Amino acid sequence: MNKHLQQLIAISNLDKEIDSLEPQIEQKRSELDKAIRSKEAKQAESLDLEEDKKDIKLQIARNEQVLADVSAKLENIYKKISEVRSERELKALNVEEEIAKEQSMQANQEIQRLETALQHKTELQSSIKTAIAELESTISGLEEKVSKDIEVIKDQQHKIFAKKQKLIITMDQKLISFYEKVRKWAKNASVVPVRKQACGGCFIRINDRVYAEIIQSNDIITCPHCGRILYIEEAVKAV
Repeated sequence: MNKHLQQLIAISNLDKEIDSLEPQIEQKRSELDKAIRSKEAKQAESLDLEEDKKDIKLQIARNEQVLADVSAKLENIYKKISEVRSERELKALNVEEEIAKEQSMQANQEIQRLETALQHKTELQSSIKTAIAELESTISGLEEKVSKDIEVIKDQQHKIFAKKQKLIITMDQKLISFYEKVRKWAKNASVVPVRKQACGGCFIRINDRVYAEIIQSNDIITCPHCGRILYIEEAVKAV
């Protein structure tokens, strides 16, 4: 196996190591992110409750206005009753009085119902605020731990990246440029072994002529089907 291919395999393996650490960072953050999402959901729930409470208070105010209007109406009815001159007029006023009292009773019942609902939502909001405070405490603790854990992983990434940069300096820059072009679409499957005469990336069988070139040539050979850089796995083990 020629030196350039060995270097490409080495740099590809370093890229794989760097990328393999990213899921570890995401895993470390997963519990913290979950707690943050829970906090945001609770905050949204608390805001919805606040809006509900405003609406309930508005409905209470409207019913209290109804009570005030009915009270004024009853006062006016009682005044008229004291001045009534006929049985017919008295009956009409009595009907108005009954209707007004019914309206008053309904408004009082509605206020009572709304105040119960308001109290329930206030208590629920209070419990949510307690939960938010607990989540904030959890998040604070997790942030410190996650920050330290991620710092360790990032340090590992930097060390591997430093190895990669040290290797890049010794390599043909045209070869590096070619490798990076392949890596843009092939990612960590840019340099792959040939197994059972098939590309280790697209898994399509390679014809005998190209396969012979990979074994015998000192040039960099790419898969005729997908364009990935190929090497013989057994040759790596032998190096």
